[in-house]
Amino acid sequence: MSLEQHYDFRRELNEVHKRDRRDLKAVPAKNEVVIDDSWCIVLPPDAGRVVDCAAEDLQDYFRVSMGIYLPLVRETSRSKAIVLSVKADKKKKRSYKFEVASDKVLITGTDPEGTGQGCYFIEDLMNLRSAPFLEKQKIFREPVFSPRMTHSGWGLDQFPDSHLNAIAHAGFDSVLLFVKAPNLTTHGFMDFNDLIDRCEKYGLGVYFYSYLPSFKSPDDPDADEFFEASYGAVFKESPRARGLILVGESCSFPSKDPRTNGKKWGSPRTGIADGRPSPGGFPCSDYPDWLNAVRKAVHKYSPDADIVFWTYNWGRAPAKARIDLINALPSDVSLEVTFEMFELIKKYPNHQMVQPDYSITFPGPGFYFTSEAEAARKRNLRLYTMANSAGRTWDFGVAPYVPAPFQWLKRFDAMLEAHEKWNLSGVMDSHHYGWFPSEICECAKWCFWKPAADGKKMLEKIAERDFGKKAAKEVIQAWKLWSSAMDSYTPGYDDQSGPLRVGPSYPFIFHPVLYPHTEQNMVFPTYPQSPVGAGWVRTMYCPEHVYQMTNCGRRFPEDIRIMGNALKIWEKGNAIMRKALAKVPQEKKEKAEKAAGVGFFCCNTIRTMIHTKRWWLLNKKLEVEYDFGKAGKLLDEMNEVLEEEEKNVRDTIPLVEKDSRLGWEASMDYMCDKWHLEWKLAQIGNLMENTLPTYRSSLSLTPRIYEEAEARRLAKAKKTKSNGKK
Repeated sequence: MSLEQHYDFRRELNEVHKRDRRDLKAVPAKNEVVIDDSWCIVLPPDAGRVVDCAAEDLQDYFRVSMGIYLPLVRETSRSKAIVLSVKADKKKKRSYKFEVASDKVLITGTDPEGTGQGCYFIEDLMNLRSAPFLEKQKIFREPVFSPRMTHSGWGLDQFPDSHLNAIAHAGFDSVLLFVKAPNLTTHGFMDFNDLIDRCEKYGLGVYFYSYLPSFKSPDDPDADEFFEASYGAVFKESPRARGLILVGESCSFPSKDPRTNGKKWGSPRTGIADGRPSPGGFPCSDYPDWLNAVRKAVHKYSPDADIVFWTYNWGRAPAKARIDLINALPSDVSLEVTFEMFELIKKYPNHQMVQPDYSITFPGPGFYFTSEAEAARKRNLRLYTMANSAGRTWDFGVAPYVPAPFQWLKRFDAMLEAHEKWNLSGVMDSHHYGWFPSEICECAKWCFWKPAADGKKMLEKIAERDFGKKAAKEVIQAWKLWSSAMDSYTPGYDDQSGPLRVGPSYPFIFHPVLYPHTEQNMVFPTYPQSPVGAGWVRTMYCPEHVYQMTNCGRRFPEDIRIMGNALKIWEKGNAIMRKALAKVPQEKKEKAEKAAGVGFFCCNTIRTMIHTKRWWLLNKKLEVEYDFGKAGKLLDEMNEVLEEEEKNVRDTIPLVEKDSRLGWEASMDYMCDKWHLEWKLAQIGNLMENTLPTYRSSLSLTPRIYEEAEARRLAKAKKTKSNGKK
C-alpha cells in the first residue's frame, strides 16, 4: 500500500460507485436475469428531480461498477428495461415494490424517495453478487426506522454533493447540522437553504442540532422575543428544514425547579460545591414550558418541523423525575433516548461499572432507555434513540468504525425488538464524528428494512466480496474474536476522554511535581483547523469516579486484568486476520489491508489504555511509597511500561501512514497521525531519559544535588588545608 496524505480518505468517500466491481468469471444461476448493454432505464413522464437524480445515479453505477452503458429513455413500452415509477402512498414513506422478470425490472416507489431507494437496492444486490445479475422476485420493501440521522463523515458540518449521495446510498434519510444562528454553523457561514436543496435531490432531510441561545426562562416578560430571535429566526430563514434536535447540555435554561442550581451547563464552580445539577443535566419540571416556547417560535414558520427532545445524560436522575417529565411533554414532540447509557454492568466478579456514552461494549438497551421507552409508548409519543448504528463510538474515538460486527448485530436486534415493543421509530445513527463506509453500516442498512436480511449471512457475503472466497472464513473468525473482545469489558468515562479518544498518541505524564520536568498542565497539541482543539481530551489521565461504580483502588487492578484478557482475544483475531490477508486476491488487497488496519489500530488503542492504567497506578504508589528500595522498583516498572508503549506507538505509525482516516475525527481533526505519534515518542523519551532518572536521584537521604555540594565542599576544604601546609 502507498502512503497517504492528510484527508486522502475523502477520495474514497467521494467515490460512491466503486470501479470495476464486476467479476467477469461469474455465471448467472437459472433464476437470475442478466442486465447487459441491450437494456435501458425508463423514467416516468412526470419524473421529478429525485427520480431523475436516482436514474442518472443508477446509469452511472452500471457504467462505473459493471462496465455496462444503459440509456435513459421515457418509452414505457420498451422490453429489457428497468422501469422507474411512483405510486403515492402517504402511509408507507420511502418504500417500494421491486419486481424482477425475464425482460423487466419494475421499481415502484410509494414516493420519489422510495423509487430512489429501489435504485440503490439494485446496486446493493449487484455489489454482493459482483455481477449485473438479479434474482427473479417480487417483493415490497419498507424502512423500519425514519428518520435515520447522521452527521457528516467528510468533515464537521461539511456536505459536498458526493457525500450526500453516499449518505443516501448508505440508508440514512437525514443529515444533522450544528446550528448557532441563521446560516451559521460551527465552521462559520453556510447557506442552509442551499444544503436543504441539495439534500432534497438525494431524498434527504436536514435536522438542525441546536447550539442556539437558549438560556431564558419561558416565564420572563421578554421570552417570546428571545425565542423568536433565536429559534424563530433560523426557521424563518430555512422553513424546509425537517426538524430540530434539543439536548439539555446544549440547551439548558434558568429553571426554577429547586432540584437544580439554575445555572448554565458548564458554568464555573466556585466556593462550596452545590450538589444540585445544572438544568442541562436534570429533567426539570418546567422543561415542558420551555419546550412550548421553542415549539411556538419554530412552528410559526415551519408547522411540520419535528421537535426532538433528547434526554441525554439524565439517566442518573430519579426515575420518577424522568417519567414525570415525559408525561408532561407536549404530545407532538419526539422523545430521543440514548440506547445503552447508564446500565450497571455487574458481570465482573469483583467490581461494578456504569456504561458510558457512546459505546458498543454493551449492546443494550439499558434500563434508562427501557424506562423512558415504556413511558413514551403509554403516551403514544414518537420514540427515537441515539444508537451509533453507523458503526462509530467513543470506544475508539479516531478510528473510522468499530470493527466488531457480531457485537453490532446484537444491537441491531435489540433495536428491532424495541421497535416491536415500544414503537421505536427514529434513529440518530451517529453524532458529530459522522460515519464511514464499513461492514457495520452496510449490515445496518440490510437489517433496518422489512423484510429484514439475516445479519450473519450478510457478513459472510460481505467478507467474501471484500476479501475473496479463500480468505472469507478466517475474516469471519477474526471479526468474531474482535466482537468477543468488545463484549468483555466496560470502559470508564475517563478512558473515553483519554486514551480511547485519541488512541496511541495519548501521552503519559509523571504525577509527582518535579521541577523542571513538570508536565501536569500539558495541553494536547492540535492543528489550527481543529474545531474543538484539545477541549475534549484530558491530557493528564484522571480517573472519574461515577456514582454506583466501584472505587478506583479496586477498579483499576480489575480493569487491567479484564482489559488485558480482552487484548489477548483481540490479538488472536489479529493473528487470524493476518493469515486471511495472505489469501486475499491482488485486486482486493488494498481495501482488505485497510479494513484489517482498522482492527490493528483498535488493538493498539486497547494496549495504550491498559498501559495508561498501569502508569496511573504506579504513579500513585510512587507518590506515597516510604521505602527507597520499593520506590526504586516502582520506577523500574514504570520504565518497563514506557518501553512497551514505545513499541506500541512505533507499531501504529505504519498503520496511520497507509490509511489517512485512522487518527482523524470530524470535530477534533487529526489527533493520532504520524506527527502526533512522533510527538508521543519524544515525550516517552523525555520521561525515560530525564524525568525518571531525576526522580530516582531523590531515593536517598543524600540526593545528587547534595552529594555534588558535599563533593565541592570537601574539595574546597582539601585545597584550603593544602594551602595552609604551604
